[in-house]
Amino acid sequence: MKTKKVIKRLLIVILILLIIALGLGIYYFGFYDSKPKTVKIIKEIPEYGYKLREDESGSYKKLFQHLEKVLKEKEIDEEEYVKTIAKMFIIDFYTLDNKVAKTDVGGVDFVLSDVVPNFLLNAEDTYYKYVENNVDGKRTQVLPEVDKVKVESVEKQEFTYGDNTDSDAYLVKVNWSYKNDMDDYQTNADMIFVHQDKKLVLVELK
Repeated sequence: MKTKKVIKRLLIVILILLIIALGLGIYYFGFYDSKPKTVKIIKEIPEYGYKLREDESGSYKKLFQHLEKVLKEKEIDEEEYVKTIAKMFIIDFYTLDNKVAKTDVGGVDFVLSDVVPNFLLNAEDTYYKYVENNVDGKRTQVLPEVDKVKVESVEKQEFTYGDNTDSDAYLVKVNWSYKNDMDDYQTNADMIFVHQDKKLVLVELK
């Protein structure tokens, strides 16, 4: 009888150890082996706060290189500057395919710093609301990717925002297309850019 009890206890201990080992195996291979998706910054224009993510499209990367050249000139061509960042904002904001989650809002580098918190909240509650989490890199959701952006016109005008007025603000009209068939998504916008120190920043998008 004692032998049977010893064997029974031994089997129970072995079973418990097997369960623990199985659990640790699932935890290790399921958690550690699927590393969370992280996005690296591969280039910066630090004096302006512009950053280039590794997962940006080829067209965005080309625009970033062009922006670097524009901003290195002794006399900056502001019209070329605003046209370039308008295109970059549209690509970064309206492309959802490369975003990790609904909180990974694009275009923030180009927005007036004072309105960034509201900008993020509005984006997360509207355009980014249904973006599924892709931390594990396994998302299958079909999301839009901006293909081409065209600047239709650039006009200087006076613009008042809050207690500030910029007499040399820019109204930029743009339209764009998507790589996939995305009929339900926005394809044109009017954008207002104002001066913030040496930067041009977005204050209105409609």
